[in-house]
Amino acid sequence: MSAVHASTILFRFKHFFIFILFILLLSFFSFLLPTNLEVFKGQTTEQFITDSLDNLPKVVLQSNSVVTTGRNNKCNYYNCFNVYRCGFGGSGHIHVYVYPLKKYVDAQGNDIGIPLSKEYFALLKAIVGSKYYTPHSEKACVFIPSIDTLNQNKINLKQTSQALAKLPFWNGGENHLLFNMIPGVMPDYNTVTDLAIGNAILAGAGFDSWTYRVGYDLSIPVFSPLAATIKLHSSSHQRPWLMISSQLNIHPDFTNELLNLASVHSNLYIMESCADPTRVNIRCHQNIPYNYPNVLKKAVFCLILRGARLGQTTLHDALAAGCIPIIVADTYVMPFSEVIDWKRAAIFVQEGNLNSVYDVMQKVSEERRVEMSQQVRWLYKRYFVSIEVMALTALDIINERVFPENMLFYEDWNIPSLIPGSRSPLFLPVTASRSMGFTAVILMYDRISSLFTLIQKLATVPSLSKILVIWNHQHKPPPLVSWPKIMKPLKVIQTPENKLSNRFYPYDEIETEAILSIDDDIVMMTNDELEFGFEVWREFPDRLVGFPSRLHVWDNVTGHWKYESEWTNNISMVLTGVSFYHKYWNYMYTKVLPKSVRDWVDDHMNCEDIAMNFLVANVTNKAPIKVTPRKKFKCPQCTSTEMLSADLSHMIERSHCIDRFTTEFGRMPLLSIEFRADPVLYKDNIPEKLKRFSNIGSL
Repeated sequence: MSAVHASTILFRFKHFFIFILFILLLSFFSFLLPTNLEVFKGQTTEQFITDSLDNLPKVVLQSNSVVTTGRNNKCNYYNCFNVYRCGFGGSGHIHVYVYPLKKYVDAQGNDIGIPLSKEYFALLKAIVGSKYYTPHSEKACVFIPSIDTLNQNKINLKQTSQALAKLPFWNGGENHLLFNMIPGVMPDYNTVTDLAIGNAILAGAGFDSWTYRVGYDLSIPVFSPLAATIKLHSSSHQRPWLMISSQLNIHPDFTNELLNLASVHSNLYIMESCADPTRVNIRCHQNIPYNYPNVLKKAVFCLILRGARLGQTTLHDALAAGCIPIIVADTYVMPFSEVIDWKRAAIFVQEGNLNSVYDVMQKVSEERRVEMSQQVRWLYKRYFVSIEVMALTALDIINERVFPENMLFYEDWNIPSLIPGSRSPLFLPVTASRSMGFTAVILMYDRISSLFTLIQKLATVPSLSKILVIWNHQHKPPPLVSWPKIMKPLKVIQTPENKLSNRFYPYDEIETEAILSIDDDIVMMTNDELEFGFEVWREFPDRLVGFPSRLHVWDNVTGHWKYESEWTNNISMVLTGVSFYHKYWNYMYTKVLPKSVRDWVDDHMNCEDIAMNFLVANVTNKAPIKVTPRKKFKCPQCTSTEMLSADLSHMIERSHCIDRFTTEFGRMPLLSIEFRADPVLYKDNIPEKLKRFSNIGSL
């Protein structure tokens, strides 16, 4: 080997050794400096804030830096949010990048004092531990600074705005999310932070309708550390007071109005500060001290008034206490109002009508008070129990904006659970309106003759509004001619697949609240029977109202549920081969019913009516309504081999359905009753012309 070649090898080995040493040293120092994720997950909040702040990387802020002031008040989702950053990797949800924690110093290296509260550290820690977090900035859809902006009173506006502007991906605030609970300072107390946030999304706690950018900003509550001290052991404990006002330093006009009301009504308690105002957990009423916020558990209603700041910690305390908020702040944007229906949990009174608040409370029934209090407690546990939960809820809402196909339904955001005894989600009057009539939905496969006969008969029912034929045959198109000439609208919908669940799809063509679901071979029904069935549904609009009835029974021999179709006085189901129900149940069947149940129905071509009975009973905890004595349903034009129910295994399979659905629902929701709705004077021995529904079929 030549000397030149040997020296070349030695030179390359030397550089390779230096490179390896550099990598090892870099790894060693990287180990000493924990990653962002390790910082958040490896320490408690208190440990980090007290022990680790000095070890953070430093960022120098120049005192003469120029910062663009204010925020873009014209921002909305379509002009300020860069949606093209989202959807990385096809995960179906947003990715959120949390900036590494930094220490901010001036040109001389002195700490300029941008504090980090334990609440904000907990918020960041929750986000880093969530499904939304990504440590890769290039994959991020939303950026969250590790700069505490929760309380404007504790930060220097100029320095904090400079720190935000120096973030490497700031770009005028594009796709950045800031959290702020205490906006504005004396004497103006602005309802939005005075920081220079540019195009950033603001999750703020003091928004009014003038400063809130609808569909862009997020309204959150002012977090109250005292709320966690409230312990509710029983949802049914007595509340001796009707209303309590516990806010301090409210406007004198409000105070005078409330004192006047309290002087007349002894069950109104107006709390004021005690002799020692430094004790924040004490409120006094007529010089009697009460522990705050636990005193809120004594009242049914809690008054939330406009104060110097529009957002009040009292709201958070009231929610924790299960106390129904009465909101007296005309322009206040309620927390997460984009998805939460606050009318289910709170009462709103105009500021100018404060003197009528007692009359408003008196009109709320005892049943409604219990429901609202339960809703308040559920909202608190679901969305407001901690600052971490509030942060993740904010991300859930932003995620729905970016991926609307994954949006939750109103029921998911607002209805605690579809459990036994829960109130029906249909907020309908005692008797539904007759004016709109009903839509007849006919599931059709191949029985043209009986279908045409049925259409002609339905067209003569006075309350019929429209007929929809759901054509479930993919290989035989509906006929182009020879359809019956009727005076009511008729629409044929071709389905892409032959599924029984097509009967319960929420078609846009259904414009009435009432649906008559009817098979194409049910041609024996009279006008009076159908019209009377619709009248009965109007009085029970949240139930299934139908003609053929069935019963479920427990078989002690087999240890399973049995489907029973014998004649009996007991019923627990009405078949949707001819029944009335509210169109809401179509949405529930298609969107909320477990997919495993729908798949089983479509795979076996059976039991869709049993599934609908399970669904309605599970939500309402009510039994169906059977109408008139008719029990025989037979298609005179059909042969027995054409009918699904002619199969000998049909009854056995339907018993299996009940067993399977009981397992899927986690309980047996069906209820048995002995009840049947018949027309007035139906059996009375009087002339037929005096009876409104005379043509009712017999047994």
